[in-house]
Amino acid sequence: MQRPLADEIRPKTLDEVVGQRHLLAPGAVLRRLIEGGTEANMVFYGPSGTGKTTIANIVAERTHKALYRLNATTASLQDVKDIIGDVGTLLAPGGVLLYLDEIQYFNKKQQQSLLEFMENGKLTLIASTTENPYFYVYGALLSRSTVFEFKAVPPEEAEPAVLRALNIERERSPLPLEWEEGLSLQIATACGGDVRKAVNAVELLSQAAQPKKGKLFLSKEDAAQVAQRSAMRYDKGGDAMYDIASALMKSLRGSDPDAALHYLARFLEAGDLVTPCRRLLCSASEDVGMAYPQAVAIVKACVDTAMQLGLPEAQLPLAQAAILLATAPKSNSVVEGIGRARADVRAGRTGDVPRQLQNVHADTTGFDNQQHYLYPHSFPGHWVDQQYLPDALKGVKYYEWGENKTEQAAKAYWEKLKGREL
Repeated sequence: MQRPLADEIRPKTLDEVVGQRHLLAPGAVLRRLIEGGTEANMVFYGPSGTGKTTIANIVAERTHKALYRLNATTASLQDVKDIIGDVGTLLAPGGVLLYLDEIQYFNKKQQQSLLEFMENGKLTLIASTTENPYFYVYGALLSRSTVFEFKAVPPEEAEPAVLRALNIERERSPLPLEWEEGLSLQIATACGGDVRKAVNAVELLSQAAQPKKGKLFLSKEDAAQVAQRSAMRYDKGGDAMYDIASALMKSLRGSDPDAALHYLARFLEAGDLVTPCRRLLCSASEDVGMAYPQAVAIVKACVDTAMQLGLPEAQLPLAQAAILLATAPKSNSVVEGIGRARADVRAGRTGDVPRQLQNVHADTTGFDNQQHYLYPHSFPGHWVDQQYLPDALKGVKYYEWGENKTEQAAKAYWEKLKGREL
């Protein structure tokens, strides 16, 4: 049975590993630890196909420990006990290095079962996860480990691995194998930083190649079909989703319509309408706010339209909303104002509601038969000077006028009417 190409091409040394220069460049901390034969417990955090398993293999070879692999999606507590039972026996005389993939799927009790043996050094743990370990890994286990973050491999760094895979396929091929110029970079780019996926794409493309004039030819058109949508890193409810949501929100706030459309497109390609709609609605008040108050109504209409249309047509009103928000004037006076007000309430700075603002039924209690409320619409300009805040907060300013045209126009209007600077 032929080995999968991704396994055959797996690097055996640190110099063969593509990407992760921040961890493996000469002098980098992780490289120094590995070359020094470290027995430290580590958590590798990052997307799939970025070298986590490969590095664990290299560490095991350096430490001369018996390497055991478990995947937390299928492993049980008994599997852990069986591995620990081999410690000190002929099966693992130098101790055990356990590579635990997807540790986020182990519950607290399962993770705790590792602690005793991590403490006495009989077990070295390398755990990997695609989710933030500070959310999913038990604190006591984290305190005994060092977290290293792996990043998606850039296309220019993944391309050498793709070329190696193509050359192996050429050697395997019963017929002469050729490929279109630029194919390797296209595959490296389309697979979104996942080297394993890129190598698998090469293998699949080679298997699907049709003989023509005594040769096999790999085209960029076929590669586009094999690697379609592969560059999308999206896991609903996972780190990738929240990263894209954050990037969309910050692009809207930063007035970059091109970036906003890019991140919106990533949600649309993943088929997620709810998350970008929430971000767009929030940005209308949080980032545009009083600088263009109509944005809320327009964005709400766009979101409602998108939800009624569904994909693919929903892309149009959502793109309209994103461009509107990204190009609109910005003001965070709403955020700042409500933030200051809530801070006072949380701190207990409230006070009694002024008598003139209390509900009318208070006039019938017999304590005071006059409310003394002044009805603003009965006065010129529909405004009259009276106290609205409680006595304890009299004169407090929560809302600060933004520097944009809309808020400055409103400020000028009220300063003229009230006859004082606001």
